[in-house]
Amino acid sequence: MQLPARIGKYELQEFLGGGMSHVYRAQDTVLGRMVAVKILTEQGCADAEAKARFLQEARVASSIVHENIMNVYDFGEEGGKPFIVMEFLKGQSLRDAIRSGAAGNIRNRLTLAVQIAKALDYIHQKKIIHRDIKPENLQVDQTGKIKLMDFGIAKAEGMQLTRAGFTLGTPYYMAPEQVLGQQVTHLVDVYSFGILLFELLTGAKPIMGESIEKIFKKILYEPLDMAPLQAAGVEQELQRIIAKCTSKQPQDRYPKLFDAASDIERYLGVQGSVRTVTTSMPTMSAQQAAQAAQQQRPAGMPTMPTRPTTQPTQGWQPTQSTQQPPNATMGTQQVPEGLPGFVSVLPAALQNQTGVMVVVAIAVLLVMGLVYFVISLLI
Repeated sequence: MQLPARIGKYELQEFLGGGMSHVYRAQDTVLGRMVAVKILTEQGCADAEAKARFLQEARVASSIVHENIMNVYDFGEEGGKPFIVMEFLKGQSLRDAIRSGAAGNIRNRLTLAVQIAKALDYIHQKKIIHRDIKPENLQVDQTGKIKLMDFGIAKAEGMQLTRAGFTLGTPYYMAPEQVLGQQVTHLVDVYSFGILLFELLTGAKPIMGESIEKIFKKILYEPLDMAPLQAAGVEQELQRIIAKCTSKQPQDRYPKLFDAASDIERYLGVQGSVRTVTTSMPTMSAQQAAQAAQQQRPAGMPTMPTRPTTQPTQGWQPTQSTQQPPNATMGTQQVPEGLPGFVSVLPAALQNQTGVMVVVAIAVLLVMGLVYFVISLLI
């Protein structure tokens, strides 16, 4: 396609890539915002099932609004070619972030994992199964926020696809029931999340093979090899979470990814949300030990965070100060900071903001009463 070109109210400015569908950076000529436009190719339009999946993606994605899921603004058809208008995402794919080290240390990577798990849990609540969770389908921006995208083979409850299940998805991240072409549930996304979490923490896929057949054999019959996790210094609790997500039997996995996110948050010592992470500062010796461990590790290998010395599952505890409180000075009774000086003559129970308000209110009433009495005498 010769650029710039136009489809609807969108001016296509740059080709970004694609296969059966092409994605362009475009300008919304009405609203003036930058968007991404995904257009099904002529080859895709000729494939009835590919066209059905494309339209299904538009319907599914446009019904989802979540901070960690790419927004879909519009969709339509022009010249016989359906198109989807999406949020234009800046940053890089999770795949590139892992390769370049931009995903950060273990704590940062676990924070990304929590965002992914909660985004998936959200679509599961809406009876949608993504079925293609992989680093290429996740975008990380400069602030550390991650966005789930590409609902090309997402399956809404009740939707039927004619193609065998094992041909839909990326082999390395597919659950055993997907490989077998069985009826899938949201638990296939739970499995894929576990494989993704393994890769986030080690930088390598847990399942590899020279052929599709060997990959499928490992998925179906071989237990997940935890040795790379152990070599990377990943602690037992995180290994347990990964093992539970990637159980061969769907019923043995987490029933909800929200539960997996909660376990990761507990590991991080978080109450409520990953955005309120507060941990005790490590001692100098712990920092030196962490630096020494980092120097001994192979390049690019992420390191584990220093675990809090306080009880992480009970939330953050304030550090006790060794200074005396302002009103505990020897021999004198100090006025609490921010209150007027006359407070020092008041009873201890009134030496606070509420006490000052009470005293002022009484004084105002007395003055008003005195004024009224004087006026009544003059009249």
